[in-house]
Amino acid sequence: MKFTKIIATAVSIGVGASAAWAQDCDHSHWGPDDQLGSANLISTERTLQAAKLIKQGKSMPLGIVIGPDTPAFPPRSLSLQVVQPNQHGGQKLSSFGYEGNYNDDLLQTWIGIGSQLDGLGHLGEDGMYYNCLDEKEISAISGLTKLGTHAVPPLVGRAVIIDMAKHMGKDVLAAGEHFGEAEITAAMEAQQITVNEGDIVLFHTGWTDGMMESDPTAWGSTEPGLNNEGAVFMASMNPMAVGADTWGLEA
Repeated sequence: MKFTKIIATAVSIGVGASAAWAQDCDHSHWGPDDQLGSANLISTERTLQAAKLIKQGKSMPLGIVIGPDTPAFPPRSLSLQVVQPNQHGGQKLSSFGYEGNYNDDLLQTWIGIGSQLDGLGHLGEDGMYYNCLDEKEISAISGLTKLGTHAVPPLVGRAVIIDMAKHMGKDVLAAGEHFGEAEITAAMEAQQITVNEGDIVLFHTGWTDGMMESDPTAWGSTEPGLNNEGAVFMASMNPMAVGADTWGLEA
């Protein structure tokens, strides 16, 4: 299996949440005040169990280096300027105790570019978010008042990779190509993969390796991934988080 360049660009912690909206909304089984969803499954016991699985001690980066040219879902963008504050015309800074000079970075960007963690306040339906929270309760221009990713602890646990591209006999799944319970189950059986409660599940679709450089516009505007049935199936296994080598998770 070729995972030398797999990049998990989207991770969601909401798969363990009860998703019901408007008047039919039911509170999470974690309680009506919960803001973490499946991140509640983090524990010292699961961290220790995951550590015991380490055989070679190798690490693999799961991030994408972002910059002004990184493709992104419209209208997201990134602007970067390298500046030398108060050093115009070759001026030096005596406040250092010597004739100093330095470069600094000025960044204006949407957060949802490249690798990202989709928190429970990222996506809702009909004005409702996780745990029956109304958009009017949580949405402020200065930041979410609830369900922000700042409250999410480090996600440490056993992780598994389900290679959907290999299962479907392709290097790269096509844009909009989706998979549900039957396809996921068959891939897990063929690849001898089990998913336990509290695991982190990563789907390999080949999308980033196959499309990010060759067709960046397509990479940032569409994707393959889970369909609704697949998302419900994943939630039934109660994982800690689910991710994929795409900029988003669901088709």
